[in-house]
Amino acid sequence: MIKSRYITVILFTVFFPFAAFAQEQTVHRQSVDSISIFELMEAVEANTSYCIYTTIVDSFNVKKQALEFSVDYLQKALAPMHYKVTIYENQLFVLPEILLTTTLSSTLQREKTEEVSSSFHLIPIEKAVSENKVYEIGDKNNPSSEERVELNGQVTNFRTGQNVPGVNIVLRKPWISVVTDRDGYFTIKLPSGYNVLEIEGLGVRETRRQFMLYGDGNVHIELEEDNHLLDEVVIVSERLHNVKSTQLGVERFRPALLKNIPTAMGEVDLLKMLQTLPGVKTVGEASNGYNVRGGATDQNLLLLNNGTIYNPNHLFGLFTAFNSDMIKDAELYKSSIPSRFGGRISSVLNITSKEADKEKFTGSAGIGLVTSKLNLEIPVIKEKTSILLSGRTTYSDWIMKMLPEKSGYRDGNAGFYDVGAVFSHTVNNHNKLNVYGYYSHDRFAFNDNVKYAYDNMNVSLIWRSVLSAKLIGNFSFGYDHYDYLNDETTEKTAAARLSFDINQWFGKADFSYNVNDKHLLNFGAISQYYNINPGRYEPLHKESLVKKDVLQKDKALESAIYWGDEWKIVPELSVDIGVRYSIFNLLGPRTDYVYQKGVLPSSNSFIDVAAVNTGKIAKTYQGPEFRCAARYAFTDALSLKAGFNTMRQYIHKISNTTIMSPTDTWKLSDPNIKPQKGWQVATGIYYNIPKMGLEFSMEGYYKKLSDYLDYRSAAKLLMNHHLETDVINTEGHAYGVELQVKKPSGKLNGWLSYTYSRTFLRQNDPRISRPVNNGDWYPAEYDKPHDFKLVGNYKFTRRYSMSFNVDYSTGRPTTVPAGQYYDKGLNTMQVYYTDRNSFRVPDYFRLDFSFNVEPSHHLVLLTHSSISIGIYNVTGRRNVYSVYYVSEGGKIQGYRMSVFGAPIPFITYNIKF
Repeated sequence: MIKSRYITVILFTVFFPFAAFAQEQTVHRQSVDSISIFELMEAVEANTSYCIYTTIVDSFNVKKQALEFSVDYLQKALAPMHYKVTIYENQLFVLPEILLTTTLSSTLQREKTEEVSSSFHLIPIEKAVSENKVYEIGDKNNPSSEERVELNGQVTNFRTGQNVPGVNIVLRKPWISVVTDRDGYFTIKLPSGYNVLEIEGLGVRETRRQFMLYGDGNVHIELEEDNHLLDEVVIVSERLHNVKSTQLGVERFRPALLKNIPTAMGEVDLLKMLQTLPGVKTVGEASNGYNVRGGATDQNLLLLNNGTIYNPNHLFGLFTAFNSDMIKDAELYKSSIPSRFGGRISSVLNITSKEADKEKFTGSAGIGLVTSKLNLEIPVIKEKTSILLSGRTTYSDWIMKMLPEKSGYRDGNAGFYDVGAVFSHTVNNHNKLNVYGYYSHDRFAFNDNVKYAYDNMNVSLIWRSVLSAKLIGNFSFGYDHYDYLNDETTEKTAAARLSFDINQWFGKADFSYNVNDKHLLNFGAISQYYNINPGRYEPLHKESLVKKDVLQKDKALESAIYWGDEWKIVPELSVDIGVRYSIFNLLGPRTDYVYQKGVLPSSNSFIDVAAVNTGKIAKTYQGPEFRCAARYAFTDALSLKAGFNTMRQYIHKISNTTIMSPTDTWKLSDPNIKPQKGWQVATGIYYNIPKMGLEFSMEGYYKKLSDYLDYRSAAKLLMNHHLETDVINTEGHAYGVELQVKKPSGKLNGWLSYTYSRTFLRQNDPRISRPVNNGDWYPAEYDKPHDFKLVGNYKFTRRYSMSFNVDYSTGRPTTVPAGQYYDKGLNTMQVYYTDRNSFRVPDYFRLDFSFNVEPSHHLVLLTHSSISIGIYNVTGRRNVYSVYYVSEGGKIQGYRMSVFGAPIPFITYNIKF
């Protein structure tokens, strides 16, 4: 049967020098003297040795002739329709008003075997760019005697030169498959002789490559982008990777492919997308930070190009701190955390910026009700060097003007901007340098007397090197910075500034060694230096009587080495085992109080002072972290997985809120504050139905936490020189089950998930005389047992679609007052509270909707624009963000606070050029 073979036609459009023009066709009613063009092409294929390729999508009729079904007949029938037939070898190309040039273009003429001279021997790399050519690998005159040979490869984007991870490479008979790793590399064992590999992946065109394998060898495969896939709301959990990988609790996605998800203010937001996944929760609407499988917000490691982001939000949590247009992909590890990651005990979110097009200048821009953004991709040296520039700003002061007069915030203002840059240079086929830069600034003020501002900055350099045919190295160095300040000028004599900053330098070396088709080793080392200013309180001007106060700096060196082995024991059974050994050295100069043993730290239990000079070690914490995951595949569509991992965390967020706040500070572990530790065990079952395009998964987990910091009653968190006197070590545990159904493609696509989970804490330190809830377990502030999420997108046509979200969850816990009593000692009325978190706010529900118009698919247009119109919180439900109580007329009165208590319409316009 004749099919429109777009892949090959588009490849020829790129590689052969001719221009393509769109041609609109009219569908005719078929009569006895006419024949459908598709029927005619099928007949020509059946009666000749030719294979037909065409761009025709809609059928039309041509005049029926009393001739046999030949090429000449096809040419004459198409002549009035402005289509031409071109013959190339045993192939026919039916294209509008075009005759293919059947000689190789300069692009293919340059195709050759690449080899880089070095001090060690490298097998030549064959560059495979065409799906019609048969590439010879190995020595034809001295073929291998082995039944199977090893093919090592790299997959890149033909247009940008950027490595492409998560690409499926499949040999159908016998079934052998592999998925490119995070750096775009793969290794596959194939039968000697002729092989056809089918290649597919998110954002690239489906294609194939033909190989004649005489022995082991290397190949460089270049793929073209498939922009049509941008129409679909897809979480990247490839059909093969979902079942066959050993990892569980991992979500991979590309923000550009999730642009149709309705969000507040219409801005594509990576962290809001993250919150639509099972096992990821927040305490309320527009909340900063997120909670993963019972972990606190500070227990999530957020990496941007290997640098740490300490506050990932803009504008009170309404927006993510980085522009989604500059993001290539992101990976969330809820369990099965690779041994190369450490430093947090709950999850890892690893974000990678994309590189600019190395062939031609391109860009994109967007404008919405609150923000505008611009993204430029600039080639510097064709096929070798490029620069990506990205920026975003806001004009959100009008939001403050919409607040009620009685709120007291109507005269306030708020805004932010962020900028990013990526410099990419391909040194040669085995070495590549990327330099990343990012900076963001937020400012807001509720009135002229109280102002806030905070900044994020990250700079990183990553050198990727193919050291040998089996060994790949990634070397990165960088600097991370976060700071905030709060100015208070209500009274001139009390005008003051409170500030905090954290500075972090890091170096990292990661290696991947492909031993054989059964073992892939990952090993490396990382070291990072902290320099934290926990707080400064100082006068703003000479008239202020505020006394300057500065907390002593926290300095430390955290280092780790790691090793892991991805071991394919048999085709059905694979394991991923690893170990990470971390060591934390707290450095001087500093002084720490020494307290009586067996007694909580306090001013009464203080007995001595321990001082350490510059460069000396004040305290060392260290220990191993174990990582293990296993998978057994019953069939190609069904597998069972299990995993176990332990983690350590040497840094703590100090805050009086459950969310992440601009005024949060961070504190390193010291002689009186221990590191947090945790372990998790998880298991899951995964099942795919390829014919229906469905992916099912069910995961269960149990997590244990220790030495999590909680706070004593009336704790002082800001400008506290001895924080250990106001914190208490707490233990916790969490468990849950996550069910999910995904439909990644088709007219109706998206995912549906349900999570049941619980998180409990307790103060079991025997030194505590009156522990919370008498030492019994109590729900954490982010404990929300039931969580239901539906994300969908329905495509009416390639251009028009609608998207919707449904989000339901149990209300979060809260503590309510039970009454009042008179305290004779204080000579005042005091509030008596119930057990901590023994009540809940009302359940949360939200429905969002948007209508999307995608760009036309005329490739010759200079610009492509899209528009999204929608409503956030369609039902206008007043979801409770928090509950607070005030004393009015001798009675305690409770109030509910909502962030969005009405439908929020939005419109966003984007353009690509």
